[in-house]
Amino acid sequence: MALDRGTVVRTALRVLDEVGVENLTLRRIATELNVQAPALYWHFKNKQELVDEMATTVLVEALSSAEHAEDWESLLIGYGRALRAALLSHRDGAKVFSGTYLTDPDVYKGQERGLRMLVDAGFTLADAVSGLITVHCYATGHAVEEQAAQPGPGEVARRYDPQARAERIDAETLPLAHEASTQLFGDFDDRFERGLRLIVRGMRP
Repeated sequence: MALDRGTVVRTALRVLDEVGVENLTLRRIATELNVQAPALYWHFKNKQELVDEMATTVLVEALSSAEHAEDWESLLIGYGRALRAALLSHRDGAKVFSGTYLTDPDVYKGQERGLRMLVDAGFTLADAVSGLITVHCYATGHAVEEQAAQPGPGEVARRYDPQARAERIDAETLPLAHEASTQLFGDFDDRFERGLRLIVRGMRP
């Protein structure tokens, strides 16, 4: 197998899915590639540079959602959905990739398309940027919370289990907080869609 940046990134994503962020190390990735860890430094100066490239690989596809949007509302909804799906597609994806530096110029092309659609719809550039970043932060934060509650497929962290939470809250004195347990940690898809549409609704002129 030829060792290039793309091969390292794909392998690192696979290792991330297997062991999670706490155990993701250059040594482990090198072992998977059957090379010594120093060989990776020919391609990446440090682990953070590799993580930046991993994040870029995952997120560029989410930004491409702007290509298929018919209007600014479908743009923001499509981007939010695509970003969340991209982050959830890898174990600890939201935690690993939030706040990373994106390295591929295609990221800026996607941003340009999205901003252009918003500006052409009548938004100022400042409001267009705020709208996009609000959706971005919402999708990222939502994915972080989801992966804390459900670390892997079929896994549910006990402390985030809706029933366990409800049992800790007195239904007589705190009825709404008690009932909200299912809303908070039950159907994540429904909760995400409700929040996303609230953001878009709030932006309507």
